[in-house]
Amino acid sequence: MPDLSLVVLIGATGSGKSTFAARHFKPTEIISSDFCRGLVSDDENDQSVSRDAFDVLHYIAGKRLAAGRLTVVDATSVQAESRKQLVRLAREYDVLPVAIVLDMPEEVCAARNAARPDRAGLPRHVIQRHQRELRRSLRHLEREGFRKVHILRGVEQAEAAEITLERRYNDLRHLTGPFDIVGDIHGCRSELETLLGKLGYAVERDGAGRPVDAAHPDGRTAVFVGDLVDRGPDSPGVLRLVMGMVAAGHALCVPGNHENKLGRYLKGRKVQHTHGLAETVEQLEKEDDTFVAEVRAFIDSLVSHYVLDGGGLVVCHAGLPEKYHGRTSGRVRSHALYGDTTGETDEFGLPVRYPWAEDYRGRAAVVYGHTPVPNTSWINNTICLDTGAVFGGKMSALRWPERELVDVPAERVWYEPARP
Repeated sequence: MPDLSLVVLIGATGSGKSTFAARHFKPTEIISSDFCRGLVSDDENDQSVSRDAFDVLHYIAGKRLAAGRLTVVDATSVQAESRKQLVRLAREYDVLPVAIVLDMPEEVCAARNAARPDRAGLPRHVIQRHQRELRRSLRHLEREGFRKVHILRGVEQAEAAEITLERRYNDLRHLTGPFDIVGDIHGCRSELETLLGKLGYAVERDGAGRPVDAAHPDGRTAVFVGDLVDRGPDSPGVLRLVMGMVAAGHALCVPGNHENKLGRYLKGRKVQHTHGLAETVEQLEKEDDTFVAEVRAFIDSLVSHYVLDGGGLVVCHAGLPEKYHGRTSGRVRSHALYGDTTGETDEFGLPVRYPWAEDYRGRAAVVYGHTPVPNTSWINNTICLDTGAVFGGKMSALRWPERELVDVPAERVWYEPARP
């Protein structure tokens, strides 16, 4: 399961949830509904205070998730409504909800409750009701919003289970660079080759003379902020080079909104061929099916943003407030791809971007692109590297950790901008 997630244990009373939690998680990671009842009423079995107890449970869980801590909820959670509240809590803090179901035979649950002095008198029909509710739930857990569902059937499976925490895809804090972060390219392959050369990369070509990789002699890693395609003269050439660098371990890449749109087109979705997509589609029609399939798989593999260099560097396409760094949700991905807008449009019919960087006070430097600017400049530890190469501006890169800017001029105006 992801190392930052909300883990929900699901099972009838007596199914062994507390024992399972104690075996696999730290005591501080576990929030028990029984313990919260005790906090409220001094009696862990007082069902009359359940509403208040779950208010306490949700409050504590929210504080842990806000702090970026793995959180385990130890409650029966056999009812859809109780799980709905927990999934909503996970979404509020942009973490993934994970379900672990302990599906035990009725006799096992009854025997375990009978062995506990505080549960010895529990009516059998309570266990039976919990199990009926559990059976109705099993097929719908993923539909409810749980990103991973693990079902352990019987005592043997529960006792043999092991928990493995996985690093989130966006968590590359262990990579310390040095990096060369490249702004929006938009199909300007020739300018990209020139910029990589200026940064010290040696470009490798295939038998047809096309660039398919580039490596730095000092082991530096290129990081692309997205918008590789559309508007410019050679989007397939840019893709071939960047894909080769990523596959060889010489580069990282996050998606831009233009890759997102192209990816939807390649999957057969209905999208408008505007903002340069028509040019990319026309260029890709000259490529073979194998290359197009590789492009589709590459775009599908891209992660919304990366946290790098011990957490001191965040790279994304459109900027990202600190509360979203390292988080995983549709909301985080949308902000990383498109940024935030005020809901207004300017005199050119373009959305007015919310100036999130003016409010940013985070520790990590955020490097992004998306919105063309005449010149790059640092604003509150954030910097935009889209300097409008496809519009006749320049293509920019940031050397990290040196914080040195490198750029090359556009060869020409490849696409007339809507906004001057």
